[in-house]
Amino acid sequence: MTTHQRSISDEQFGRVYEYDDSLVVAFDLADAEGEVAVDTVGETAIVVVEGADGTSTETEFELPGEARESTVNNGVLTVEVEA
Repeated sequence: MTTHQRSISDEQFGRVYEYDDSLVVAFDLADAEGEVAVDTVGETAIVVVEGADGTSTETEFELPGEARESTVNNGVLTVEVEA
């Protein structure tokens, strides 16, 4: 397994874990206040955070390959990518 660090904005950093057959991109979203929704389109991930006050913020970032699956669990976004 190999690990690389990358950023999606000035405040958000993540890691890319390389395995033999896939890559896993992981970002810490613990500071995101509100409900988090993730959508992937090809090699792009779109993260939307809906705040309790009705506002929303959207962030897009490029993935190192085609997305297979994405989950958010305990404030951590993970996206499995084809190697």
